[in-house]
Amino acid sequence: MLRALAFDVFGTVVDWRSSVIAELTEFGREHGVDVDWARFADDWRAGYVPAMDRVRRGELPWTRLDDLHRMRLVELLTAAGVSAAEPEIDALNRVWHRLDPWPDAVAGLTRLKERFVITTLSNGNVSLLTNMAKHGGLPWDCVLSAEIFGHYKPDREVYLGCARILDVAPDELMLVAAHPSDLRAAREAGLRTGYVHRPLEQGPDRTVPRPDDDEFDVMATDFLDLADKL
Repeated sequence: MLRALAFDVFGTVVDWRSSVIAELTEFGREHGVDVDWARFADDWRAGYVPAMDRVRRGELPWTRLDDLHRMRLVELLTAAGVSAAEPEIDALNRVWHRLDPWPDAVAGLTRLKERFVITTLSNGNVSLLTNMAKHGGLPWDCVLSAEIFGHYKPDREVYLGCARILDVAPDELMLVAAHPSDLRAAREAGLRTGYVHRPLEQGPDRTVPRPDDDEFDVMATDFLDLADKL
């Protein structure tokens, strides 16, 4: 019996790209600099996977996502020739705490919460995810993060750690995500899987392919559709 749902957050629950581009554009306006902020946002987001790999290889100690994001932000600002004071960089880095939910997210989560325990399961650190929930009105029962387990997704320890903390068997827990690679890793750890299609995550000009209809336990167009199917 399915008892709990764990949600990937960036791209699945919140529209990270539009939120980050909007704040970067305002930052540029305030500093009088003209940069391709959409590309900047994409480069910023793309940098965190290589940074996590540096931690896995032992080149960096365990590092919160906030700090990985800040390292990449400084690199990108320097490459773009943009100078800013440390407090301004800190404030800009916290844009990841202020991401807006997809339009269906709050209503869908509220419905799902009536029947299941719902939690985050993200590489974002706990403070980031908590602040994001406050900002967006996300009705989590609890906030779980890779930070708690000392591993990033897709490491097996994150998925099994979530089940352990919620006191459910792995097959009583479903990972909900818009990213097939995350779901495949969760499935390998024994979790059930729910795919939600977010075609605009990478922007209106980049197509996000759908996996095969039978690859995951549930295939949904959004959280309201997921609630209907569960």
